[in-house]
Amino acid sequence: MTTAVLTRLLGPDHRARLLELARFLSVGGVAFVVDVGLYNLLRFGPGELLAEKPITAKVVATLVATLVSWVGNRLWTFASQRTQHRGRELFLFVVVNGLGLAVGAAPLAFSQYVLHLDGPVPDNVANLIGIALGTVLRYVGYKQWVFTGADAADEAVDEHAAQEAAVALAVQPVVPLGAVVAAEEHLEHHDD
Repeated sequence: MTTAVLTRLLGPDHRARLLELARFLSVGGVAFVVDVGLYNLLRFGPGELLAEKPITAKVVATLVATLVSWVGNRLWTFASQRTQHRGRELFLFVVVNGLGLAVGAAPLAFSQYVLHLDGPVPDNVANLIGIALGTVLRYVGYKQWVFTGADAADEAVDEHAAQEAAVALAVQPVVPLGAVVAAEEHLEHHDD
């Protein structure tokens, strides 16, 4: 892809966005392994703990994967965009992931209860479709609603601008108020 295409798709700072996407996908990759691995362990693993409850297995696996995702995204992917309001951020993270869970479970529910497909292959195909859809929803949700704190680069630009303004004000000549009043009186007297 050319730089112009990347800039149009990802914004003017496309390298930073690509790095952010790589981090997001890395965290998502770990969460994916946790999600799929735990789902299969619960459904088909030793003891088949939730063999007859695919949706329950999906919910449990997704909740554990969400915790992994929270830690990775908060501390690494969006570390520079964390907010000061952790409670609000965590609440919105849970809401976005709840929506992601619904989107992720929908293909599995459709496969199980509408198409009546059961077994490792159809479950995992439906699970992969759900994870892909949930991943897109999560990234957009995290960027738009969860990790909305000022970017470190933006803060650096703002601080630099504030420092320049402070220097400009410091080097401006200070005109005593008395001189301003005298100049105004002179102008008024001169106009008469």
